Amino acid sequence: MAIRNFKPTTNARRKMSTLVNEEITTSTPEKSLLVSLGKNGGRNNQGKITVRHHGGGVKRKYRIIDFKRNKRDIEGKVATIEYDPNRSANIALINYADGEKRYIIAPKDLKVGNVVVASENADIKVGNALPLMNIPVGTVIHNIELKPGKGAELVRSAGASAQILGREGNYVMIRLSSGEQRLVLGTCYATIGVVGNEDYELVKLGKAGRTRHMGIKPTVRGSVMNPNDHPHGGGEGRAPVGRSGPVTPWGKPALGYKTRKKKTSDKLMVRRRNGK
Repeated sequence: MAIRNFKPTTNARRKMSTLVNEEITTSTPEKSLLVSLGKNGGRNNQGKITVRHHGGGVKRKYRIIDFKRNKRDIEGKVATIEYDPNRSANIALINYADGEKRYIIAPKDLKVGNVVVASENADIKVGNALPLMNIPVGTVIHNIELKPGKGAELVRSAGASAQILGREGNYVMIRLSSGEQRLVLGTCYATIGVVGNEDYELVKLGKAGRTRHMGIKPTVRGSVMNPNDHPHGGGEGRAPVGRSGPVTPWGKPALGYKTRKKKTSDKLMVRRRNGK
């Protein structure tokens, strides 16, 4: 995957770049794996905005992704590599030997015609899914489950990967891309390889319109608001925060403030991502 840089023919084109989708083999998705995706503008079922700055964006359909990889011991051939508007990674259409079709996250170096399988005894090959306890130490993985059978929850975005560091009883220690080290039950499944489309993070949108196409609305600084809209607002001209540190619109600390509550999974964290 390569980056295409545009010539600065206009202000919007200056420093704009896009991905050259060399890996993608078709622009037509599998209809049987498409479902409608409605808009909610960041609102919950009560109509209240729970995620700010959401709204608009281009229409898109959701591709049903097989995060569970629960079609065991049946080989499937990679039919296409496709673009997915709902995530940063590309997806691969798998045609299984029994006729079923499923989408999976496309790992790096997965090609059309490759054969993948989810099995306890699968080879350590890109695209294959195995229980963590059956994967050798040092192997790079993605699409990791946290609870057996629930489906992958970790390491699913473009260019992401984790590495197996060792085993402790029924648990396997993995290092995530954030630097966090944690224990995961050995019966949880993971997929071999690195998530593809790793150049995604290098794209420069270049203009505000491309952000709006993604369904993201503008964000305004609190310091330019009125005092009834934000704690940072008000004053004649530019003014400092006026507090010991910056806060959210609701008065909660905004920078460096730990928001993680006590969770049962804390005991499985060997090393936090901040190194403590």
